[in-house]
Amino acid sequence: MAMVSAENRGLRLAVRYAVLTLVAIIFIFPLLFMVMSSLKPQAQLLADTSSLRAFLPVGDISLQNYTDAFRRAPVVTFMINSVLVTGITVLLSLAVCSLAAFSFAFLEWKGRGVILSVILATLIIPFETIAIPLLLMVSQLPWIGWNGLEFGWLNTYRVQIIPWVADGLTIFLFVQYFRDLPRELIEAARVEGATWFQVYLRVVMPLAGPVIATAAILKFLVMYNQYLWPLIVVQQESVRPVMVGLGYFFQLNTAWGEVMAYLTVITLPVLAFYLVLQRAFIASIASTGVKG
Repeated sequence: MAMVSAENRGLRLAVRYAVLTLVAIIFIFPLLFMVMSSLKPQAQLLADTSSLRAFLPVGDISLQNYTDAFRRAPVVTFMINSVLVTGITVLLSLAVCSLAAFSFAFLEWKGRGVILSVILATLIIPFETIAIPLLLMVSQLPWIGWNGLEFGWLNTYRVQIIPWVADGLTIFLFVQYFRDLPRELIEAARVEGATWFQVYLRVVMPLAGPVIATAAILKFLVMYNQYLWPLIVVQQESVRPVMVGLGYFFQLNTAWGEVMAYLTVITLPVLAFYLVLQRAFIASIASTGVKG
């Protein structure tokens, strides 16, 4: 019986890995197509799309599309802008949203349930409905810069960062995670004389690695892929992000090899960011719904 049970477990494990491998291959195919297409000239790229050759490094392989892409658009500038805007937004969002979630999860104050419900209700509001009012608002907001007091945030980094620092989804993720933490830890810290901010900084946040990784990855993806908002608030090339920069490759003639090369290059920061946080992210997903 023990041998049969072991064989059944081995069979289930083999089937599970086979299914996961198949799913991984399905998800890898678009990336593989993108990378392979970026190495081929236009005529070969279009000819190979009807066969498996589209996923193989065959034919006239070169880095010419990458050279042409960097000539057509200031790719490095766009990537620096996107990484800078995304990185700052992610850090500020983690700080602000975790503090807000801490107050909802641990502090007793009147109306917190109602306010949390209102915050979560914003998740169902399409951004397109508030884009124009938000545009009119930020175009008149004051800012104290190197030149003193000035009005209007258009064509700046701050207009791409500040409106996105706080959001309902990130607050919700932190609230749900904080509510599952043992209350005994919080009470013990308070008995020892710790302030609420010390509890947040020294007790809660060190235990919040999985949710921090999850929130950071989700926020990174949203910000890095921003298109509509930068398109309407940024007209200067020096502060444009990568998604808006994609429009450079659809002017006059569309060279699909250059498009694929550009997409390959701008995908690298996303993959690198995920690889750095993947262990904590997977731990967060694996522990979802697990108590104790």
